Amino acid sequence: MGADGLVRRPALVADGFDGAEIDRMLRSGVLVAVRRGVYRLAGGDSPRAEDDHRLRARAAGPELVSGAVFGFVTAAVLLGLPVWRIPLRRLHVVRDRSNGARIRGDLQIHGGRLPEGDVLELAGGLRVTSPARTVVDLARTVAAPQALVTIDGALHRRIVAERARRPDPAAATTGEIIRALGASANWSGSRAARRAVAFADGRSESPGETLSRFRMHVAGLPAPVLQWPVPGTRLRTDFAWPDRGVVGEFDGRTKYGRSPRPGADPAEVLWQEKRREDRIRAEGLTVVRWTFPEIDDPGPNGMAARLRPLVGP
Repeated sequence: MGADGLVRRPALVADGFDGAEIDRMLRSGVLVAVRRGVYRLAGGDSPRAEDDHRLRARAAGPELVSGAVFGFVTAAVLLGLPVWRIPLRRLHVVRDRSNGARIRGDLQIHGGRLPEGDVLELAGGLRVTSPARTVVDLARTVAAPQALVTIDGALHRRIVAERARRPDPAAATTGEIIRALGASANWSGSRAARRAVAFADGRSESPGETLSRFRMHVAGLPAPVLQWPVPGTRLRTDFAWPDRGVVGEFDGRTKYGRSPRPGADPAEVLWQEKRREDRIRAEGLTVVRWTFPEIDDPGPNGMAARLRPLVGP
C-alpha cells in the first residue's frame, strides 16, 4: 500500500497477484475501488464525503497532464479547508489555458491562467491552486454561504497559524485573497466573489458560525461583535451585542479552548457548559443558543426570530 493509503493495480500485479485474484478481492470486499485500477483496503466505516473525494483526487493525481492542477472544491478538500454543501461527485482540475472547460469521466476540467504564485505543491507531489486562488474560484462559482464557509476557513487558519507561530499552507490573508480577486477581475462570477470576500471574517471559527453570521445579515439583524471577551471573566462568546446585553452561542462544534478530552464523560462536559453559561449570565447578560437546524428555521424557534426582539431589527 502506498503512503497515500491507496493500492494500485500495477503494484499488485508486480507483487504476484493476477487479474482474477484482484477481482476476487474486489468482489469479497477486501479491496474497495477508488478509481479504475486504484483501490483502498476495506475496514472501518465508509469514508466521509470529503475523505472519499480526497482519496479519489490522490488516485487521479498521477493521471493529470503536465501543467494541470487540482482546483476549486477539490483543492479546498486537499488543503483541508471547510466545505459546505458543495457537490463532491466530480474532481475539479485547472489547466493553464483560456479554454478547454469540459467534463471527462469524473473530472471537471477548467481553463484558466495559472501564474506560479497560484500553484502550491502538497506533500506527496499533488499540485493544487493556492488557498487564495482556491477561495476566489469557489466564490465565483458557488452560492455566497458556501463560498463564505471556505473563505472564513482559510482566513481563520491564518489567525491560528499566527497564534501558534507556525506556517500553514492552507491559510490565506485578506491581502492575498484581494490580490487573487484583482487577477480575476474580468472572469465570470468575479462580482459575486468580491461581495463574498468583503463579508468574510476569519474570526468565525466554524461553518456554523459563518452560516449564522450570514443568516443574521440576510435577516437584517444588527451585526454582532465576534469572539467577544465577557467582561470580568476569561470567557468569550461567538457573537455579542454588548449595547443590548445579549450574547449568542452556536452549538454543534468544538470550541477553541474548550475541546472535550477523548473519553470525557458527556455528563461532565454538559455540566461544564452549564457552569460556563451560568458564569456569563451572572454578568447580567442574556444568552441565546442555537444549533444547525435553527440557523435557517424561519419559524418562531429559529435563530433570527429568537434574536430579533433582543437585539433589534
